[in-house]
Amino acid sequence: MATQAATAGGRGLTRSRVAAGLALLLALAFPALVGYNGYYLEIGFNFFLWAVLGLSLNFILGGTGQYNLGHAAFFAAGAYTTAILNTRLDIPVLVLAPVAALVAGLLAVAVARPIIHLRGDYLLIVTVGFAEIVRITLRNNVFGLTGGSNGILGIDRPVILGFRLAQMSHLYYLSLVLLLLTLFIAVRLENSRIGRAWSYIREDEVAAAAMGIDTGRYKVLAFAVGGALAGLAGNVYAAKMTVIAPESFSFWESVVMFAIVILGGTGSIPGVFLGTFGMVVLPQLFRGLADYRMLVFGAAMVLLMIFRPEGLWPNRRWRLAVRGGDEPAVVAAGAGRPAGGPEAGTGAAAGGGPGSGTGAAAGGAPGGR
Repeated sequence: MATQAATAGGRGLTRSRVAAGLALLLALAFPALVGYNGYYLEIGFNFFLWAVLGLSLNFILGGTGQYNLGHAAFFAAGAYTTAILNTRLDIPVLVLAPVAALVAGLLAVAVARPIIHLRGDYLLIVTVGFAEIVRITLRNNVFGLTGGSNGILGIDRPVILGFRLAQMSHLYYLSLVLLLLTLFIAVRLENSRIGRAWSYIREDEVAAAAMGIDTGRYKVLAFAVGGALAGLAGNVYAAKMTVIAPESFSFWESVVMFAIVILGGTGSIPGVFLGTFGMVVLPQLFRGLADYRMLVFGAAMVLLMIFRPEGLWPNRRWRLAVRGGDEPAVVAAGAGRPAGGPEAGTGAAAGGGPGSGTGAAAGGAPGGR
């Protein structure tokens, strides 16, 4: 049984790599396929940018099950850090990318530490309030830096070795590089001790703590990683728009990020792409039906919650947590094998005890509420 499961896992991994390779080739050839049409290239840019934002929120919402409806604040922190330092100190935009990520990450840590003990709806409400505080602060032109309601104008385009990325095709590939970097981080973390510790916290925080996992530290780390990547996306967004304003980082942006993760499938990287396509690409392709957008969106949400509450392409563990049932013999085959430290929780989860595998997932309320 274990051999069959391992063989099936190997085939699945091979198919995933082949699909990822084909998707990358399609993304690289997309500008040529659409004849370098600016409209379609902008849709591609938005798809990559929002996929990065969805993946960054997925560390928090999908990784540890913490409800966060204020993610746009970290996006804004990265964009405004880039805009202020570029327009006032003339520092190149790409040089500011790590600075934007650092500022947004530190902001995420500062926000997460005092509220990390909150769960579910309470955490959701606090993050909404935090995002509104950030937006109103930007509108009030604090210290004369943020430009008030008018925002900041005249942000430079990115420059690489003297080559200015001014055309839409250049920015398209820049966003693709950002997405690949985010994907690399997401996949590496998902298969690491940190990723496994996050998943245990999401499935049953009490059981994870009982297994010796420092749940508070890992939850703050999820906020830091997600906030830093959202700040990096803000850097690219500011470089593309050359002008930013507080209304670009409103509550609605946070809702879209939240919906991307929930609709696609919590904790699932492919699900984030599917959710981004549904939330970002489809509305742009059907602009002629914009008057009916909210009606269709609401109906889709209701139908999805009835027939696919775990999302369109959910993480396997999340699907089991929502629908219940027995986990396949993947654990027995060695996937998620404990190696000490946080992984000790997996061993207990697979073998019984407080975090008993699927039992913990099904027994604990989804999202660790």
